[in-house]
Amino acid sequence: MPIINVQADHQGLFEFTQQVITIVNNSGITEGLCTLFVQHTSASLLIQENADPSAKRDLEAWLNRLVPEGDLLYTHRLEGTDDMPAHIKATLTATNLSIPIINSKLALGTWQGIFLWEHRHMGGRRSIAVHIG
Repeated sequence: MPIINVQADHQGLFEFTQQVITIVNNSGITEGLCTLFVQHTSASLLIQENADPSAKRDLEAWLNRLVPEGDLLYTHRLEGTDDMPAHIKATLTATNLSIPIINSKLALGTWQGIFLWEHRHMGGRRSIAVHIG
């Protein structure tokens, strides 16, 4: 099973569409499903617009407002003040995606890209398992 590694050194959305396309192209599958799974509890996956960077910025700002850091309700602070908020954000978003493969290509729309959403200020290298079938 292929693993895609995304270097996510700060909070935000990191596109890795091209890496998935390469794996699909190399698979030889003409019709099927590409499943992606992030192997972390403080990051998530998203299919979102990849043309206008303001869409990314607005999503990031909205989620940070929805799940603020420093809430006194949080007791899980082992790795810092962004630790528990990152887990909550990952719970509210997706840890896996399924994308149809049609005619040997991902069935993404014109403006859709595949993103890792890093919820920590210093996430580091994130791994995404890929299954084609």
